[in-house]
Amino acid sequence: MAEHINKVCVIGAGTMGAGIAAQIANAGVPVLLLDIVKDGEANRNAIAEGAVAKMLKADPAPFMTKSAAKLVETGNIDDHLDRIAECDWIVEAIVERLDIKQKLYARIAEVKKAGTAVSSNTSTIPLENLVDGMDEQFRRDFLITHFFNPPRYMRLVEVVRGKATDAATADKVSDFLDRKMGKTVVAAKDTPGFIANRIGTYWLALAVNAAMDQGITVEEADAIGGRPMGVPKTGIFGLLDLIGIDLMPLLSQSLSSTLPQGDPYFDTVRDMPLIEKMIADGFTGRKGKGGFYTLKKATGGGREKYAIDLESGEYRAARPASVPKHAQKDLTALVSLDGKIGRYAWELLGNVLSYSAMLVGEAADNVVAIDDAMKLGYNWKHGPFELIDRLGPGYLAKRLREEGRDVPEILDVAGDRPFYRIEDGKRQYLTAEGEYRDIVRPEGVLLLEDIKLASKPLAKNGSAAIWDIGDGVLALEFTAKMNALDEQVMKMIGKAIGMVRDGRKALVIYNEGSNFSAGANLGLAMFAVNIAAWSEIDKLIRAGQDAYKALKYAPFPVVSAPAGLALGGGCEILMHSDAVQAHAETYTGLVECGVGLVPGWGGNGEYLSRLMNSPKMPRGPMPALSKAFETISTAQVAKSAAQAKEMAFLRPDDGITMNRDRLLADAKAKALSLVDGYTPPEKPVYRLPGDTGRAAVDLAVSDFHKKGVATDYDTVVAKRLAHVLTGGDTDMQDEVSEDQLLKLEREAFMECVRDPRTQARVEHMLETGKPLRN
Repeated sequence: MAEHINKVCVIGAGTMGAGIAAQIANAGVPVLLLDIVKDGEANRNAIAEGAVAKMLKADPAPFMTKSAAKLVETGNIDDHLDRIAECDWIVEAIVERLDIKQKLYARIAEVKKAGTAVSSNTSTIPLENLVDGMDEQFRRDFLITHFFNPPRYMRLVEVVRGKATDAATADKVSDFLDRKMGKTVVAAKDTPGFIANRIGTYWLALAVNAAMDQGITVEEADAIGGRPMGVPKTGIFGLLDLIGIDLMPLLSQSLSSTLPQGDPYFDTVRDMPLIEKMIADGFTGRKGKGGFYTLKKATGGGREKYAIDLESGEYRAARPASVPKHAQKDLTALVSLDGKIGRYAWELLGNVLSYSAMLVGEAADNVVAIDDAMKLGYNWKHGPFELIDRLGPGYLAKRLREEGRDVPEILDVAGDRPFYRIEDGKRQYLTAEGEYRDIVRPEGVLLLEDIKLASKPLAKNGSAAIWDIGDGVLALEFTAKMNALDEQVMKMIGKAIGMVRDGRKALVIYNEGSNFSAGANLGLAMFAVNIAAWSEIDKLIRAGQDAYKALKYAPFPVVSAPAGLALGGGCEILMHSDAVQAHAETYTGLVECGVGLVPGWGGNGEYLSRLMNSPKMPRGPMPALSKAFETISTAQVAKSAAQAKEMAFLRPDDGITMNRDRLLADAKAKALSLVDGYTPPEKPVYRLPGDTGRAAVDLAVSDFHKKGVATDYDTVVAKRLAHVLTGGDTDMQDEVSEDQLLKLEREAFMECVRDPRTQARVEHMLETGKPLRN
């Protein structure tokens, strides 16, 4: 269906509207971005043009590549509204005022084509109020598509259909959101705040109130209501700083004006002089002078974290807080603790979980929609009903009843049964009627987590596993922390190759962690360094080179399917695969120089080959060599899969999947498409400039050093890298084989790893997560 939306118009070039337009452009679809004409401005398109210019400079970037911005055409609603007739979907993202929206809708109805979808990004105004007074055709074409900020990175879109909304029109938009924009569509009912903001706003207001009432510090609140409950590492007050403290009163006002009287949300509404003062003084969170937390200059240099005292309103040095170890993963133990920790934990969980349970049937059809909305909209690790299962539905109902509080009907329906269970290899959820139903994935979605419910791995060790994903295709999964690569992974690569060779068709390298792979296991490498086990390090480098070569020259297709970080050795795996099917949010690069190393698993030669074969690169060895040296020596990372193509980490014909849930199915399909007539690639031969080229590179390095861009040790590492990329002791007349280049790479790596300055960099990275500039 998505192909039926070939052009989109977004009206409203504020933060949300502009971000939505950028994500549509990221999907490769032209978009018309309109806003009002600014009073006294000669350029009538100034607001929309300014929004695009601002996004091109923003970090994190709304655009996946600079070139995506070229798909955004700007204009204004006075001069260009008639051009919405060219569009297949119109997104309204203007000010949250019903009268202004309805005036715009009346103008849209006059010029749009019948059947063209119109949606509002409202988060507060009921759909039936929005279309009140509009004709039947407009009501059929209208729905709500509620995005979350920032639209590129937040996966949730709540879709609300009205009583008159045409099902085919809503399905067409939902399909576009899913396949083209990479969103998870959650069906919400036409109720105030829909799902995520209704629960999320209640949760945040409750957390702040309870902390103030119970004398809990912001650090204690974040420790109790953060990781033990599966909340992002920011914690509650840190999250408010991130999203903006000034948003709190706006959400409160909008929900208070639309929720029915008697809703538990009204129990959280109160005057908050501290919050009002913080906003008035510009302490609105990270976007302002600071928020509940702020950073101040430390006396010894650097910056020190401060936290606000909720009683006095004054900042003081942040004080670490923690939860007893046994209660960190046991919610029942957490809420049963004596004293302020248990009291605060129960105040949060008892109220938020019972409120969520109350909304089944009112805000959403089932518990899955509510859980998905909170996991995707607020980055909770567990949805409310997954948390209830951890606490125990019977325990929650019993404790609410003992306190004389209302027990939501669905908790009584559940009794002591969980809301989720595994039956016959399928995950099921409990309905409001008390029956279990299978969770059905959308067509074209294949998840390893589902495969694991119905099967066991074909092989497994401490760092990797092999799964049968059907149709003669195996999946190699990395499983270590950050999916780091080690000797165990290399062994499993060899085992996977043997299994596919013995009667199967193809191999996909894929996992469902946050990151494909952060690269080699530096912790193990440093352990070997500390005991001077140089032969073991050399053995690991050789094993990696051999494993990656075996992947490259295997007699069947190998497709890598990365998402998140694919750095160092993770990037090198991509470059040794026959093809890559990357999630759009893949961040890849050869980053070894940042820790004083050079790529050691074939990345230098593979990257050189890609640049030399690029039609955009001038002929001859030096342009490609210079580009490879610049990219690798400065540890550049592509900030999206599309940018990875521009930087030649990915090939022009590698695929990009916008929706993370569709990545495995797309990779499997790509692998199967390569099976017929497959032949391994030819072994490359390089003509590299040797001493002549190295002299030119060394001159550039010296220049960077003089300008202060490169440190003393940067120049040392760069010259070792240059020795590899130029082919060592050779000249243009000599051919350099792949194995010769790998030998140079291995020697340079070992030279680096023996250097105490590299060891200092690696230790600093392991301790702080930041590079050392020595």
